[in-house]
Amino acid sequence: MDTSHPVSGRTTTGRFAPSPSGRMHLGNIYSALMTWLSVRSQGGTLVLRIEDLDPRCASPELARQIIDDLRWLGLDWDEGPVYQRDRLDLYRAALERLEGLGLVYPCFCSRAELHAASAPHASDGTPVYAGTCRDLAPEQVAERARKRPAALRLRVPDEADPAGTVAFTDRVFGPRREVLARECGDFLVRRSDGVFAYQLAVVVDDAAMGVTEVVRGRDLLGSVARQIYLQRLLGFAEPAYAHVPMLVAPDGRRLSKRERDCDLGELQRVFGSPERLLGRLAFFAGMCEDDRPRSAAQLADLFSWETVRRHRADIVIDEPFFA
Repeated sequence: MDTSHPVSGRTTTGRFAPSPSGRMHLGNIYSALMTWLSVRSQGGTLVLRIEDLDPRCASPELARQIIDDLRWLGLDWDEGPVYQRDRLDLYRAALERLEGLGLVYPCFCSRAELHAASAPHASDGTPVYAGTCRDLAPEQVAERARKRPAALRLRVPDEADPAGTVAFTDRVFGPRREVLARECGDFLVRRSDGVFAYQLAVVVDDAAMGVTEVVRGRDLLGSVARQIYLQRLLGFAEPAYAHVPMLVAPDGRRLSKRERDCDLGELQRVFGSPERLLGRLAFFAGMCEDDRPRSAAQLADLFSWETVRRHRADIVIDEPFFA
């Protein structure tokens, strides 16, 4: 089987990257399954990375639960688990490289200021930064630093600068084009509490782990342009991206850990076996013509991105799913 990456010729390497903020739920399971199916159908390598940088997500117990849940589902991996909390030196070194390029500056804007009702928002819900702190004089920085700790932002090119336009092709949603200045603005690389920002950490980790493809939920499609911009600044290879449909309730609400929708403990009680759960999920996602029980390995034989593209609308999880 050919395991080379379709763009670079590298062997396919994918990654699970769960955050231990709660028990895995159906949406997490679907994203993990699609990651696993893509890599295994290509004979590639899968890395497990626990994204526990945020202190609110730094629960060893929940991390162990996620690992146990993945094993129960039959979604194995080849490398890891790797924990982000052990990789701070890598993020620090990348930040220093960006600072050396003169592209990082302190930002003192409060959460309320950033989320002002009149502010435009990016596709992932984050505010488009207005550049409030972009050109502060040194004395202004010193004065504001006495009042509150600074976050660090990465300067993006002005709208007229071609370097600030990022184009890519998503395997599910097709060609995309984003002007960073207009659609996200200067973005965080370190939070005001000292935690490295998601965009920087995942880019550094994906490069260090040799990741060639990133499969995740459609809600993160808006992050790609920022991540590609960072990859180019840091000299990293760009992986392929595939954003899969979201699992939603009948009212369109996204299933979430916070609301304890369909967590795996409840799903284990309802379905009894991973094969029953995965077979039903694959049927609802349009991968199979029936919902008979199937293991992850059996689904790998049926997997194709063409099928995902045909069924890329959000997947409604309603009562028949649990019947």
